[in-house]
Order: sequence, then structure tokens, then C-alpha cells
Amino acid sequence: MTVKEFLLQFFTWWNGQTLGTRFYTWRHGQFVGEDEFGNKYYRAQGPLIDPSAGPERRWVIYNGEADFSRVPPGWRGWLTHTVDVPPSQEDYRPREWQKPHLPNMTGTPYAYRPRGSLLAEAQRPAATGDYVPWTPEGQTAGPQGTKTY
Repeated sequence: MTVKEFLLQFFTWWNGQTLGTRFYTWRHGQFVGEDEFGNKYYRAQGPLIDPSAGPERRWVIYNGEADFSRVPPGWRGWLTHTVDVPPSQEDYRPREWQKPHLPNMTGTPYAYRPRGSLLAEAQRPAATGDYVPWTPEGQTAGPQGTKTY
């Protein structure tokens, strides 16, 4: 491990794994498998730090930035204890309705911007006048702010 890798693991939690995770994985982790993105999956059985985690603790060490959207559906089901058998131990094929991974585009020029958003190119649709504001007394405001009873 180079000095740069050590400093990155010491000071950043979002980049792969921290030193604590590396030590816990070395000490208790049993390698389960790896996905097509290079993420590695581990499990630990027996007495755990947190009994609310159940009899088995499962975790992922990301290949790069930590982003749960980069976990494929089969591995996501295994991590969340939805299924008991990891995809590496079965003949798992994604269903036809499961879409391939798309990275989180928030904060990039490719982020989703709906019509009417300040950053969208399209114009906001005109107001139709069918909105009636709520008031604390349970009365509605009429035209030009006059109250109707």
C-alpha cells in the first residue's frame, strides 16, 4: 500500500474502505464474491458487535466511490437479507424488468431536471387558476384575497 492509498483510506470514508473496515474484514470477513463492477462482498458469522444485525453481518467494499446504486440487484437482495444465497453461489440472471446500472447523476450536467425547474431549458407551464390555498381557520381565500364564508 502506497502512502497515498494509506492517506486516502485514513481520511476518506467514501473511497473504497476505511482502515477500520480493512481491519474488520481481515479479522472477521469471509469473502463471498465479486460483481461486474469490481465490488467485493463479505460476511461474518458468530458473535457480532451489534446483536441487532442478526446472526450474520454482510457488507460490501466498493471498487471506488461508495454509492449503493452501484450494487447490482442480486447482490442488493443478499446484502439486505432479502435472499439467503449470494449470486456467486447460484445461477443468478437478472429479470427482464431489471434495468442495468446507471450512476447517480445528481450534481452533474446530466442530472434530471423536470419541466419548470430553474435549471431546465423548457418553460414552466402556465398556472391554471385551479389552486385554492389552505388557511388555518379552514376557510378558503377568494379572488384578490377576500375570504369566503
